[in-house]
Formats: sequence, C-alpha cells, structure tokens
Amino acid sequence: MNIGIMSFAHIHATSYATAIERIPGTKLTAIYDTDTTRGEQASKQYDVPFFAHMNEFLAEDIDVVLICSENVFHKEMVNAAAKAKKHILCEKPIATNINDANEMIEVCKENGVHLSIAYPVRYSAPIRDLKAAIDAGELGEIVAIRSTNRGQNPGGWFVDEELAGGGAVLDHTVHMVDIMRWYMNSEAIEITAFANNYFTELDTDDAGIMTIVFDNGVIASHDASWSRFPEFPTWGDVMIEVIGTKATRKVDVFNEKLQLYGKGNKSLTHLYSGNDTDFDLIVDFLNSIQQQKQPLISGYDGLKSLEIALAAYESNSRKQAVKL
Repeated sequence: MNIGIMSFAHIHATSYATAIERIPGTKLTAIYDTDTTRGEQASKQYDVPFFAHMNEFLAEDIDVVLICSENVFHKEMVNAAAKAKKHILCEKPIATNINDANEMIEVCKENGVHLSIAYPVRYSAPIRDLKAAIDAGELGEIVAIRSTNRGQNPGGWFVDEELAGGGAVLDHTVHMVDIMRWYMNSEAIEITAFANNYFTELDTDDAGIMTIVFDNGVIASHDASWSRFPEFPTWGDVMIEVIGTKATRKVDVFNEKLQLYGKGNKSLTHLYSGNDTDFDLIVDFLNSIQQQKQPLISGYDGLKSLEIALAAYESNSRKQAVKL
C-alpha cells in the first residue's frame, strides 16, 4: 500500500512516517508540504520524493494520505485528496469550524473514500481495557466522568489562532471528549466552560475547564491546558476517571513509565513504556482500508468532538451554558 504525507507541520507526522517504515507491505512514497523547507527536510530524512504542488503530489500512485498540516489547511487538503480518490487519515481537530467539517465529510462520502481522524488515545492499552470493562458492565451505570489533558506549550503555529483555530482548549479537548463519546455511545447536549491565558503571555488561551452534560444524564468535567513547564519530567498527562454505580476506574495514558535520573535542568525524566498508540492507529486504519470496512474513528467522530470544543469557546465568550 502506497502512502503519502501531506505536510510535516504537526509533531505526529514524524511518528507516522516512522510507523509506516515498520509496517510490512506499506511504503511512504511521496511528501507534500506548503512549507518547502520543511517538506524538503522530511524528504531527505525519509528518502522520499517531495512535491511542492498539491496536484502533482495527488497525481502520484498513492492509496492513502495522512494529513498533518496546520489545522486551517485540513479542509483544502481533505477535499483535494478525496476528489483524487485517496483514503484519508487527518490530524485532529478535523477542521476549525463546523461548516468545513461537514463539507469535508460530505466530499469524502461523494467520492467513496474513507475519512478518519487521528485520535491515537483510543489505541492506548489501558484506555481500551477500561472500554472493555465498561462494555462488560463492571462499573455498573456510569454516573460521572472526570478527565484532564495537561501538557507543555507546543509553540509555533499551535499558538497562532489563524492557523490553529484556537488554543489549548481546542488542542487538548477533542481527544478526551472523543473517549467519553466512545465509552458511552452518547452525545453532549450542554457545555459550560471557562478559558483564558493563565500561564503565558499568549494572545490565545492556554488553559480551560468545562462541564459537559450528555444526553444519557452523565455529567463530565474536562481540564485542558498547556500548563506543564519545560523541565517537567514528562510531556503531560491524559487522564480519565469513570465513576459508576458499581466501581470507579481511573486511567492515565502516560503513567506507564520508567524514571530516568540525570544531571542538568531536567534532572528527572519519565520515559514512556506503554504501547505505541500512533503505530497502532496507523495499522488499524490501513487494515480497515484493506478489509473494506469502516475505520474505528470516523469523520463524524471528529465533527462531534469539534462541536464540543467550539461550544466551550462560545460558553466562555457568552459567560453561560451553551446547548448543542
């Protein structure tokens, strides 16, 4: 299976490229990027041809494209790839507004290609274990959920709202609300949120907290931020706690770690020792294409998590709850 990567703007692009090299029967065959310097660097790193023009890239013999661009370019790239009959795995968030997300889903449907959104947290082993426990009824009826996604400030285009579409709340909300929807097969109906720049001098938000009411009556809270300082032992956390009538379970995706002590500014480092979620995401998506079945994560999943993140911004602006 031939795979192309559209942009190396997102930090996960290198992880995906490395994963492709490890998967039998797959080959990274082409790279496109709006940033020529960035694209040429990736081309040299992976010994893959670089294309400065999207139409030339899409004319290549490519089965699947991975879109890792700045968020604002997702719509343009997805629509072009779909019309070129390429299956698509797009970085999160699916888009920067609801209209674009709906259009992207429709264009992919019209052209008979799969659109999946990159939510690797679904492939975390402890996250999947908790999903199995919920489905088996081990927790009883879910009453409430608490989650966090607190990491370091990524800098670059991530803190430019014109390119990213938002700040920490957008960046660090969509992952965990996707897990909530997946765990409960339920949709959010009301969002109350606060967001601001509490840790930096950024023009965009670097932290926010929200309460989410789901249509099954469950109330969830989510804490999203770029609050970790550079010397923090690990990048951050991705935690979810599910409270049920029979039991409560708590999972932190990055808690599987080895501790490395050293000298310098960062005297303690946590080395992640869990499963490679990026690799498992790519493998599962490619398997779904080969088996002609729907991917685990759909464009619709991307749309619904985007709705929640954008509603959080609206709630913060209006200083009141927002109904979906």
